[in-house]
Amino acid sequence: MRCSEDETMEEVLELFSMEYALEMILVFDGSGRITSANQAAKRQLEYGEELCGRFVWDIFPAELGVVEAQFIKEYPFGMTVRDMSAYRKNRTCFPCQVRMLEWEGHSGFYLCMAYDSTERDFLEKRAAQAETDADAALKVKSEFVANVTHELRTPVNGILGNTRELMEIEDEEKKMKLLRLVERGCNDMHAIINNILDFSKLDAGKFVLEPRPFNVRSMIDYVRANHANKITEKGLEFFITVSPEVPEEIIGDELRIVQILNNLLSNATKFTSVGKITLEVVKTAQMNGRVELFFLVVDTGIGIEKADQDKLFKSFSQVDASISRKYGGTGLGLNICKQLVELMGGNIRVESQPGTGSIFSFYIWVDVPGEELVGTQEQPVEYEMPQFVRSLSDLEENQKIWRYGEKENLDEIRKNLSKLILSVEMDNWEKAEMFSETLRELTKEAPGEVKSAALRLKMAVQKADYDKVVAAHEKLAAQLSTVGD
Repeated sequence: MRCSEDETMEEVLELFSMEYALEMILVFDGSGRITSANQAAKRQLEYGEELCGRFVWDIFPAELGVVEAQFIKEYPFGMTVRDMSAYRKNRTCFPCQVRMLEWEGHSGFYLCMAYDSTERDFLEKRAAQAETDADAALKVKSEFVANVTHELRTPVNGILGNTRELMEIEDEEKKMKLLRLVERGCNDMHAIINNILDFSKLDAGKFVLEPRPFNVRSMIDYVRANHANKITEKGLEFFITVSPEVPEEIIGDELRIVQILNNLLSNATKFTSVGKITLEVVKTAQMNGRVELFFLVVDTGIGIEKADQDKLFKSFSQVDASISRKYGGTGLGLNICKQLVELMGGNIRVESQPGTGSIFSFYIWVDVPGEELVGTQEQPVEYEMPQFVRSLSDLEENQKIWRYGEKENLDEIRKNLSKLILSVEMDNWEKAEMFSETLRELTKEAPGEVKSAALRLKMAVQKADYDKVVAAHEKLAAQLSTVGD
């Protein structure tokens, strides 16, 4: 670009910035003839100094042309960016993003600013291809996982069926204990297979809810029956409350709601050694034939560090590796719960502190048959936090259970000692091992000799050595008797 001696300093700076701009800049007059071009335009269009004097439609022949020598009036000038193809001198072309506008302060002249978008288009195509490839890979992975898990079910069912047949004819207790372990292992494998299948469907976006009418309280009774024995066998208390405002019948996917509750209650049972587990259901909102149900599962278990709580709902994730080694699990259950809850229009969250327990809560939206609706079409519901949840804000009582030497701690130790020796006398070594683990947890803060006695008791139970169990039990009980109430 050139400037004359009559041009002001502002005009010189303007022309200088245009000359050395990275994008192509062409100046043309009302007839379409190019009068000036910057270095980028001369280089990329490969005309060099010959570019000046050419017509702008030589560069953009597909988009521009002469209409009675007044093509400019037919083109919508302005700051709008348009995709065009720019032609080089050798008639090869490349994609550009182009703006054409009147040159302010220079009557009768126009500016064309064009940016070579070859790289952008290439990256967009690469990104689109990568997305297509990722979708294809996800589909292959999902199909593979589904096929493998379905194939795994056949041998597991075969083992489980034969094991149960043997249990019906076996009388020897030691063999029955082994068969029960095999049966439990098969049931655990079934749960893992089902989790993987559900996760695979959710991950692939193929999971579909199946809403049907069902009775809420019958569903809760079913959930209670599934967990009551396991919870009470651990010496825990189990409370269930359904608010009177909850409709008798709702329309939703009962199977998946039960699946969420089963997972949360199983986790609460797994990670709670002493205290209680509580399930509460309340109605928190009602709007246009739908209600919001709020569920809480509260335990007095090991609790979770604040920094680790965000890991809970991620797939294949657990708080730390020792959790899976000690308690088992794939880390899929809570991620599946989260996705199911979100499919039902809700959300799930956790509140917890180490050594004090956890509160898992979630809400979902469900339809209600017309005759079940009570009140106006849009009815907010005042929800008062249940007493047992409010009491968790004062965690001193639960902390005392784990603090060796406190009355609450000693009471729990003695209670579990009695249950352990009773289980041994009844030859129920599996339950005795569970109580021995609870005793080891309750004596974590005890002096060395007490911790050693609790560990020896657990080892004796694991070996099913009756005499050593009795001796270790008596020693631990004697050590406790010296601790004041």
